[in-house]
Amino acid sequence: MKRQTYPTAKQIRDRIERSTNSYWRHNDFADLPPFAVSQTLSRLVKAGVLERVSKGLYYRTRITRFGRTHPTQSEIQSLPIPQIVLPAGISAANLLGLSTQNAVRGEFATAAASVPRKILGTRARIHTSRPADWNSLSPTNAALLDLLRSRGKFSELSDKETQQRLLDYLRQDDCFARLLEIANTEPPRVRAMLGALGQELKKSTQQLAPLRQSLNPFSRFDFGKLYTLRYAKVWQAK
Repeated sequence: MKRQTYPTAKQIRDRIERSTNSYWRHNDFADLPPFAVSQTLSRLVKAGVLERVSKGLYYRTRITRFGRTHPTQSEIQSLPIPQIVLPAGISAANLLGLSTQNAVRGEFATAAASVPRKILGTRARIHTSRPADWNSLSPTNAALLDLLRSRGKFSELSDKETQQRLLDYLRQDDCFARLLEIANTEPPRVRAMLGALGQELKKSTQQLAPLRQSLNPFSRFDFGKLYTLRYAKVWQAK
C-alpha cells in the first residue's frame, strides 16, 4: 500500500513545487487516485506547503520579506471559486478613475454570505450579502452601483467632476439599461440617484417610471456628491 501511495504523493508535490501556479484543485490531479490526492493535499497543508482556501481549493503561498503572499485583485476576479468578488469602496473609486488611492487591504463586495479570508487576505474589507443580481454585473457596473451606495464619498474629484465621470460611464453601451434592470434590488437612495442621472441623460419618462414609482413620495435622500445634479431635487434629494 505504501509503495502505491508514496509515488502518488511525490508526483503531486513535484508538480506543485515545479509549477508557477498559485492555486490548485483536486481535478488538477485527475489522472491520479482521488483518495491519494485528498490525503496528499491535506498533508501538504499540515506541512505548510499549501493553504486550504475553501473546499477543494488550495493556495500555494510564498514567503517574501513583506510576509506571506496573497492574491492581487486581478487574480481574485479569475479565481476558480463559487463566490463572485467585485470592487467596492476605495477599490471601486479607483477602478472608475475617481481616486488614485490603492487600498493596501483592498475592499470588495459579494452576493455570498462569506468569502474565505485566505483568498482576500485577513486585512481586506468585505461587504457580503449584496443582492444576487450582483453576480451578473461586470466589475465596472458593480463599481458604479457601489459608488451610488456610498454617495460618491470615496471620489477625490470635485462634485461636478464626479458627476460628469459617472454620466460618461452611464452613456456607454447598455450601462444605464443594465443598472436599471436590477435597480429594484437596490436601496431607495440608489434608485433616486439613478433616476436623477437618467433624467440628466435624457432618458424617457416611460423608462424612468419604474424608478419613480418605487420611491415613497414623502422620503428624502442624501445624495452626497450628487446633490448638485440638475434633477436632484426632482428625485427627492435632501
